[in-house]
Amino acid sequence: MATFASIRQISRQFVKREPLLKFCCFVQNESFFPSLDCITFASQRSYSAVSPSLHAPCVTSPDLSLLAKQNVLQHHNILGKWLHARYLSNASIELKTDEDVIRFSFNKSVGRLASTTRKRKMSKKAKVNELRFYRLKAKKKMNSPNPEVRIRYKLEKAKRKEAWLIEKLRKYEVPKAPAEAYDPEILTEEEKHYLKRTGEKKKNYVQVGRRGVFGGVVLNMHLHWKKHETVKVICKPCKPGQVHEYAEELARLSKGIVIDIKPNNTIIFYRGKNYVQPNIMSPADTLSKNKALEKYKYEQSLDHTSEYIEKLEKELEEFLKHKARYHKAKESEPQDFAASILQHQLQNNCYISVSKKHPYE
Repeated sequence: MATFASIRQISRQFVKREPLLKFCCFVQNESFFPSLDCITFASQRSYSAVSPSLHAPCVTSPDLSLLAKQNVLQHHNILGKWLHARYLSNASIELKTDEDVIRFSFNKSVGRLASTTRKRKMSKKAKVNELRFYRLKAKKKMNSPNPEVRIRYKLEKAKRKEAWLIEKLRKYEVPKAPAEAYDPEILTEEEKHYLKRTGEKKKNYVQVGRRGVFGGVVLNMHLHWKKHETVKVICKPCKPGQVHEYAEELARLSKGIVIDIKPNNTIIFYRGKNYVQPNIMSPADTLSKNKALEKYKYEQSLDHTSEYIEKLEKELEEFLKHKARYHKAKESEPQDFAASILQHQLQNNCYISVSKKHPYE
C-alpha cells in the first residue's frame, strides 16, 4: 500500500508539469526501481524495460524491491497513467543510467507532427526592405550605361509576363463537348441563292465583338431563328482569316448551316429545314460574358507582349552585330594607324629633299 501511495504522489507531481529531471532522479534513487538500468517510453500507454542489470545495488528491504519490480513488469499500464500526455507525444524518451549519472535523449517524432514545419513569418519591415531591394536592383539595370544590360532586363521581364499570361489563359480553356451525330441537310444551288438573297435583304443580325464566340452569341442566334430562317453574324473587330474560324465554331455550337461568308466579315447562317429550338439555347461548353471579356484582355496583352519581345530580340541582335563590328575595327585600327604614320613620314621626307635643291640646278 505504501508503494502505490508513493506512485500516486509521483503521478500528481508529474501531471503538474514538474521538470523531467526530477522524475529521472526519483527513478534513480527510489527503492522500488533497483534493478532497471534503462527505461524507454515509446508511447503514452506502453513502455519497455531494456537490458535489466545483473548486479542490483544493496537495498534495505529486498522483498519490497522484488514486489515493486514484479508489479512494474506485469502491470505496465499503470506507468502510462502516471505520465501526462504532453510529455508522451509521438516522440520517444529514453533514460539510461550509467553508474551514478542519468542520461536521457529524445528520438525523432513519427507521424503527422514530424512532417509539419512552421514557416517563419516575415515582419512588415522585412517585407518592405525586400521589395525596396528588388526595386533598387531593377532601377540599377534600367539606368545602366550599357545598352545590352538594359535590353536584356526588359527582355527577361517581358518573357516572365508572357509566361504569366499563358498560365492565366489556361483557366479559360473550356473542354469541347462530344459532337452529336446528326444528318446534314443537303441544299441545292437554287435554295442557297434564295437564302443568300433573303439573308442580305433582312436586317436581323448578331454582333461578334471583341469577346469572340461565347454563349450569348449562340443564344441570340436561336432567338432570331424563332421568326427568321436566316441570320447575319457581323464579326468586328476581326483579324484576317479569323472569320472562317468563327463560322466553324458557330456552326458547331448552333447546328446551323453556313450559306455565305462576305468580304466585310459577315456570315449568313441558315437554321435548317428541320430546325427544333433546343431547351438550353446557350451551350454548356462556352464562356460567360464576363469571362469572355477577361479572356480577351489577356489575349490582347499576350499579343502586345509577344510583339514587344520580338522587337527587343531584334534590337539585341542588332546591338550584338554592332558590337562585333566595333571590336573588329578596334583590333585592326593599330595596324592602319601605323601604316598611315609611315606614309606621312615618307611624304614629309620627300618634300624636304626636294626643297633643299637649288632652284637653278
